[in-house]
Amino acid sequence: MPEMEDRYKHFLLEQAHRFNTLDFIADDPISIPHLFDKQEDIEIAALLTALISWGRRDLIIRSARQLMQRMDDRPHEFILHSNLEKEVALRGFVHRTFCEADLRFVLQALKRVYLQLGSLAEAFQLMPHEEDTQAAIQRFRTWMLKMPHEKRFEKHLASPEDGSAAKRLHMFLRWMVRKDQVGVDFGCWSHIPMQKLMIPLDVHSGRVAREFGLLQRKQNDRKAVEELTLAARQIYPNDPALLDYALFGLGVSGSGNSQR
Repeated sequence: MPEMEDRYKHFLLEQAHRFNTLDFIADDPISIPHLFDKQEDIEIAALLTALISWGRRDLIIRSARQLMQRMDDRPHEFILHSNLEKEVALRGFVHRTFCEADLRFVLQALKRVYLQLGSLAEAFQLMPHEEDTQAAIQRFRTWMLKMPHEKRFEKHLASPEDGSAAKRLHMFLRWMVRKDQVGVDFGCWSHIPMQKLMIPLDVHSGRVAREFGLLQRKQNDRKAVEELTLAARQIYPNDPALLDYALFGLGVSGSGNSQR
């Protein structure tokens, strides 16, 4: 690790542990899947919340909570047993550019995943030789887009192969895979090793990473995620995604109006 990064290593770990506490949950979108106990409900709530996680956190939480209520707070049962093309409860849902048509497609695609694969985790398969989760995200994207869809929808499922940072899907995988004694992240998927997780990169975490010398690349894209994750593995090799807490916590001010 470069000298500048090593100088701040202890500080970054302190900040990660500062924000990786149960108090973090209430004001973060991860609070939505924490409303549930059934694993399938947790997975679905987490994915849907992650997909609309851009902008102010309070608005993300509000939209995601409304979405869960539209599904009677039983998202797995709702997906499996509703006529998703015509379901009245979904009418008019919108969060920024994610609209009703996008929602109906995601739910239909998830229904197909559960019926054909049995679990959402199966759509995020990772081969033993693969060093990170980008291929798993790409496989999930391929599964979802097998159904007929409007081209415009594809922007909601980021593609690492196309150079995207895929921030929202990397964040979702952190929620599902990362496991510790604190319990902010769920750690309910054991088929992906924690050390293969990647850092969810956005404008705020990227700025902080560059200030600490962890990231040189100027664009927030796939190559930047790879560079930053490599640095994170040098700081905390068995749990690189822990660094996300430090970068996020240092990158925002306040809680209610924070950006994610």
